[in-house]
Amino acid sequence: MKRNQKTLRATERRNAQSRGIDLISTAEILRVINREDAGVARAVAREIPAIARAVDTIAASLRRGGRLLYVGAGTSGRLAVLDASECPPTFGISPQMVQGIIAGGRRALVRAVEGAEDNAAQGARDLRKKNLSARDVVVGLSASGATPYVLGALRYARQQGAATVAVTCNPRSAAARLARIKITLEVGPEVIAGSTRMKAGTAQKLVLNMLSTAAMVRLGYVYDNWMINVALTNQKLRRRGLRILQEATGASVSVAARAARLAGHDLRVALVMLQCGVDATQARRRLKHAGGSLRNALKF
Repeated sequence: MKRNQKTLRATERRNAQSRGIDLISTAEILRVINREDAGVARAVAREIPAIARAVDTIAASLRRGGRLLYVGAGTSGRLAVLDASECPPTFGISPQMVQGIIAGGRRALVRAVEGAEDNAAQGARDLRKKNLSARDVVVGLSASGATPYVLGALRYARQQGAATVAVTCNPRSAAARLARIKITLEVGPEVIAGSTRMKAGTAQKLVLNMLSTAAMVRLGYVYDNWMINVALTNQKLRRRGLRILQEATGASVSVAARAARLAGHDLRVALVMLQCGVDATQARRRLKHAGGSLRNALKF
């Protein structure tokens, strides 16, 4: 018996705009997908107030030594791990500060682990293994808002007193009811019914970009719009670091390179050296006195 479309979650309904998609040309298929994707950013924009509350909560938690833990299954879990893994090289932070947890573990990153998302108890166990505390923030990612693994993780997080955020594409979902902060991305039915790796996945990726990036800006890991804490681990990043120093201070290539070398390739220290005319030891002292704030260190 067919279920009435109105009783289905938004992420499971058929999209009227893509019916008959298998009968049209390749270019027309792509236009349909593109038209639907165009609404994703608007859906995210409507949730900026909730996203801002989540960012401020995350920044406050990280400032007092807590962690940001993303939890998801399938596409949501893979996006969670992706965002978390890119934070250390981008912002120069410890891999422990932002972590992604996916149902089914590491093998689920490259291959579907059947049934993993249905295990609510495992969601709680995986957070318990992380020694979750009230200082941490748990962000549960679930397009449907009903993934048992994520719900189990959110329930456990609440029990431990951790701050909770739900990112879902269905209003009035179970995940949204469990979380302190709910971010509901109403992107509508997918071009291919139920394929939430598409619009729902894109929307979640945009939100993850916002959560981690804005939190790091608030914490001072970004100066102006430069990645001032970027880890200079390869030639491309070392060139980028020198370019940042040149643009931020007006120094020549040779002067910027020398400062970076004397600073132990710490761009923040090198920038203070160049801007304030001090040596590496004095620059580090300024940063420590300023509580790590580069802006404040430059004022002394």
